[in-house]
Amino acid sequence: MRYDVLTLFPQMIDHVLNGSIIGRARENGLIQVNCINIRDFSQNKHGKTDDYPYGGGAGMVMTAQPIFDCYESAVKGLDYKPVFIYTSPQGKVLDQKTVVRLSRQKHLIILCGHYEGVDERVIEGLVDEEISIGDYVLTGGEIPAMVLIDAISRMIPGVLSDKQAFMEESHFNGMLEYPQYTRPSEYNGKKVPEILLSGHHENIEAWRHRQALVRTYMKRPDMFEKLNLDKSLKEEIINNPDIPSKK
Repeated sequence: MRYDVLTLFPQMIDHVLNGSIIGRARENGLIQVNCINIRDFSQNKHGKTDDYPYGGGAGMVMTAQPIFDCYESAVKGLDYKPVFIYTSPQGKVLDQKTVVRLSRQKHLIILCGHYEGVDERVIEGLVDEEISIGDYVLTGGEIPAMVLIDAISRMIPGVLSDKQAFMEESHFNGMLEYPQYTRPSEYNGKKVPEILLSGHHENIEAWRHRQALVRTYMKRPDMFEKLNLDKSLKEEIINNPDIPSKK
């Protein structure tokens, strides 16, 4: 996977994505992250990349010319069009389904906006998708870009040691993950559920599946409603007396 990030603050992205699992994936050549400074393409003698909005209003707007030229430098020599993503609070909120879909691409270009956003002609002329990481506003698009790269890269073969590491995680299959425990088996008077110590893998898997359903119902009823469950199983989870009151 290749990512080209068009940004005013390339050092911000490199500083974060050079560490931990994503940093190792970069070192091992599993992903390529190129941070391209939009300011380098400004035709203004001061390297300016923003201007006042037509029609008035607060704030500044990123100008079209540096972004278009920055994009052209990223795609120069390619015989295909990468998917161009603009991280924007107006975009579709990122979910795991989108992450999996984008992980099947070979090349993403991500534009990090600032100020009051970018000239609309950039969106009309270049952008394939607008993606938000939540219904709130940040000071810039770099953090959403890093979230996007982190989430997608975990799906790339070899980045994680075992694909089970993400296949059983929250959201991957539409449910939240089951409870996890590690040593010691008793801490502060609370014991690990006996079934997890039994060594009976089939029973453990059944317990985990049920716990995932219960947890999804308790914490994210909106997700639970979307699950394609047998009606009797869904009613059993909802009416299970072992489930504490949602109040």
